[in-house]
Amino acid sequence: MSAEVEVRSQVRPAPSVEDVAEEAVAPPWMTILHNCECHTFEQVVKQLQKAIACSEPEGWELAWQVHNTGKAVVKIGPEAECVRVGNILASIGLIVTVVQS
Repeated sequence: MSAEVEVRSQVRPAPSVEDVAEEAVAPPWMTILHNCECHTFEQVVKQLQKAIACSEPEGWELAWQVHNTGKAVVKIGPEAECVRVGNILASIGLIVTVVQS
């Protein structure tokens, strides 16, 4: 008794660029720095320079935005990178949230 196995090859159309992009790229995450009135501008600027490698003037701009509006998005990127930035900022007691955008 012999068994026959039927093998069928299926030809599938190549996925479109949009399909590949949607599957390959996760939605970005954001690190948000909140105003806490408990740190000096200098402390915030120094920590921003450590966390996101910004220039001192860029750090001052972000610090003023946080002071004037209550918060600022300081990083947009993959979850792991946003969490890393958040941990550096939070290490001196700054108030930070990391959310999916």
